[in-house]
Amino acid sequence: MNNLNVKQLTILGFGLSALTILSVYFFQYVMGYQPCELCYAQRNPYYIALPILLLALIFWSKLSKIMITTLVSAMMLIFLWSTYQAGYHAGVEWGFWPGPNTCSGMGDGISLEQLNDIDGSRVVPCDRASVRFFGLSFAGMNAIVSLLIAAIFGLATYKSVKKIA
Repeated sequence: MNNLNVKQLTILGFGLSALTILSVYFFQYVMGYQPCELCYAQRNPYYIALPILLLALIFWSKLSKIMITTLVSAMMLIFLWSTYQAGYHAGVEWGFWPGPNTCSGMGDGISLEQLNDIDGSRVVPCDRASVRFFGLSFAGMNAIVSLLIAAIFGLATYKSVKKIA
């Protein structure tokens, strides 16, 4: 990965991000896994990053070196935030710390069964992993992928800054 240039790293980060969000939709809409409140929150960094990256790649030749450095630095920060969100959610699932009251399946004075009966909707608790692959929940996998994407953009930032200096 060290021999890739800033644009190639950006393409790699974009591709991995797009693949991640597409796999999320696959597991939700094809495989039937329903996301919880924290799962939906973990999608926001991708929703922010993907359109910006797409536009940046389309207009890459028109961007200055400073703009490119700012872009890849911002993407690194966005995916570090994504890593934190996913790590927080994974910690809630493992019981390392409590999740939000609105997400545990047990609000104040109302049971999970009562919530599940409201208009036929189903509450998906954030403190239980719906599935684990090799010991990792979806949140745990997202933490690893987000950290990898952040590292890709960190390397792109390093190379971009080095080019300017």
